[in-house]
Amino acid sequence: MNSWMNRRRFIQTTSSAMAAGALSSVAERASAQSGGELTIRTGSGGSYGNSIIEAYVKPFQAETGIKVTPITDQTNPAQLELMVTTNSVTADVLQLGQGAALAAVEKGYLEKIDYAIYKKDELDGITDFAKQPFGVASVIYSIVMVYNTEKFPSDKPRPTTWAEFWDVKKFPGVRVLTDGQLGIQGPWEEALLADGVPADKLYPMDIDRIFASLDKIKPHVRKWWHNGAEIQQIMQQKAADILNSYDGRAVLSIEQGAPLEINRNQSKLTSDYWVIPKGSPNARNAQRFVEFATRAERQAAFVQLFPIGPTNRNAYKLIPEKVTRKLASHPDYMASSYRMDMKWYGQVGSDGLSNGQRLAQRWNKWILS
Repeated sequence: MNSWMNRRRFIQTTSSAMAAGALSSVAERASAQSGGELTIRTGSGGSYGNSIIEAYVKPFQAETGIKVTPITDQTNPAQLELMVTTNSVTADVLQLGQGAALAAVEKGYLEKIDYAIYKKDELDGITDFAKQPFGVASVIYSIVMVYNTEKFPSDKPRPTTWAEFWDVKKFPGVRVLTDGQLGIQGPWEEALLADGVPADKLYPMDIDRIFASLDKIKPHVRKWWHNGAEIQQIMQQKAADILNSYDGRAVLSIEQGAPLEINRNQSKLTSDYWVIPKGSPNARNAQRFVEFATRAERQAAFVQLFPIGPTNRNAYKLIPEKVTRKLASHPDYMASSYRMDMKWYGQVGSDGLSNGQRLAQRWNKWILS
């Protein structure tokens, strides 16, 4: 378990017809030589990765006869770059956050999605922003505030905004927040909201102001978490009184008995995308898997294993009402949420660094100070 960067226009060359035909022929030969195989990286491990296997991998194998090897792990930008630039692509389908996917597009590391193989009703059902040339959004999720109800019971005062989360005198307790190692995933927006910036005025973000705000909360943060499996373990072990988390991980922890409650006010929305690395040896099979994983029926099955918002609107017709109330894309929650501006994260300055890279560099120095 997102998300919810700067994108260069795909350059189309007028003399590419012959080259495209040659590439298509190469892809066909590679697919034939693969023996009907496919390797995917699920984007995360634990419950999320296992749900990918149950809802997508096993049914896809049963329908197509293609052998799928799932790797339940994240793919960071450096891994993708190494695979593509050294012509050693070892995973045919990846799940990347939107920011990482846009950065990969900028460098030419992703194949275009073949929307011609999609059925019209399925394609029409997929949310517009989810259908990008470089990939198809797999989920819509949010990063939310979560309380331990033993520390913050419903009949006692609770922080309801990030400004109140930062108020350690009024609301004492053990705090946990996401780290900023990747530049995109970080407590940046939370820090600005805590400092009084309105949600509709967050971007362009003031990086100096972000870290000035983080300076205030830093002494009170016990742990900076890095991935979904890690924050889920923290919640299940009751190692924090108040924290931020992917909403799906929090819902799952609650269902598994953890004494938690979600505050969806000022939630941060983002998406993850199914993408295909440039040079995938099984590109045709990869296209088929991405299409399969964005069908309404399959997304509805996944959501009932792991509570995270589908991108195919038709999936909601197949999901029980009690489940839809757990999803970040529910209309009641959208009204009090805001969308991450991934284009801002990808904007490159005169120093050659994107805003996301600048945040990562600043974080790595700040966390050691």
